Amino acid sequence: MKIIAKNKKAYFNYELLEKLEVGIVLTGSEIKSIRLGNVSLQDSYVTFSNNEAYIINMNINTYKFTTSYILDPLRKRKLLLNAREIKKIQQEQKQKNLTVVPTMIYLNSKSRAKLEISLARGKKNYDKRETIKNRDAVRQIKK
Repeated sequence: MKIIAKNKKAYFNYELLEKLEVGIVLTGSEIKSIRLGNVSLQDSYVTFSNNEAYIINMNINTYKFTTSYILDPLRKRKLLLNAREIKKIQQEQKQKNLTVVPTMIYLNSKSRAKLEISLARGKKNYDKRETIKNRDAVRQIKK
């Protein structure tokens, strides 16, 4: 498993509860660009419509050697989940007032791009300050 990009803001802003591995519908030039590491998950999120899951604002820069057509780097991309998983995520999201955020994109052993999404609850400011305090304490101990 080769990690391409992580969403560090998601780890800081949200308390991650449950993680899922999903596939993404991509074009050939997009997967080539992902393999080069030209992808960003910052400010991206997952939405549901017509019993399908989509990722919005995932930035995949255009592949520099493409000659045919150029796609919008921020276009809406479909996520590959079965109906049971989508229904379960939507129910938990509505009942517990959670958010679905992408946390990581990676290549699995078969060189397929996979996205890790998480059900998350937003942190309060005092939780964020506690995280910063713990991180600084660990740094001091290592020194």
